[in-house]
Amino acid sequence: MAKFDNQFVSPSTPRMGNAVTRWIGDMILKMIGWKIVGQLPDEKKVIIIGAPHTSNWDFILAMGSMLSVGLRFSWMMKKEAFFWPLGPLWKALGGVPIDRSKKNDITTQMADWFKANDNVWLGITPEGTRSKVKNFKKGYLRMAYAANVPIFMIGLDGTKKEVVLYGLARLTYDTEKDNRLIKAHFDKNYIGINPENG
Repeated sequence: MAKFDNQFVSPSTPRMGNAVTRWIGDMILKMIGWKIVGQLPDEKKVIIIGAPHTSNWDFILAMGSMLSVGLRFSWMMKKEAFFWPLGPLWKALGGVPIDRSKKNDITTQMADWFKANDNVWLGITPEGTRSKVKNFKKGYLRMAYAANVPIFMIGLDGTKKEVVLYGLARLTYDTEKDNRLIKAHFDKNYIGINPENG
């Protein structure tokens, strides 16, 4: 599988880990019979969307893939979870504390977070659930527009057992249109681990 300097990463890919953690990631993927295809973009700041999200196994796939290629990505978590002693652990693993009160808009918080950091990628599951959905939630688009960062699409193909590093979404900055086209791409090209939920 992937090594730290490999065909999957690009010069701007935020990295983490070492040979041991990459070996662990390789073993996780090998044990469950999955592989990674494609390449990560050469972008310093990115919002990653992964779909279809149909199973609890998706988290294991994401973590195994991240470890295997040595990718560091962040994810949002309510700020109340960052209490001692877990707070430092969540941050070390990529957690970003979010204030979900009405006075603090999450889009603005994440736009500010992107501006404050030089090389960060944020991972989001656009469905917001493991159940079948007609439309993706639009928060990922609002964040991308506000922070002026691209969206990179990763597909989970349960039929081929592949984590597909597909490419950057072509954004029109029309929220409804972009959301519809991105959802259509995932619907057309990928079947999740539990197809009945996809």
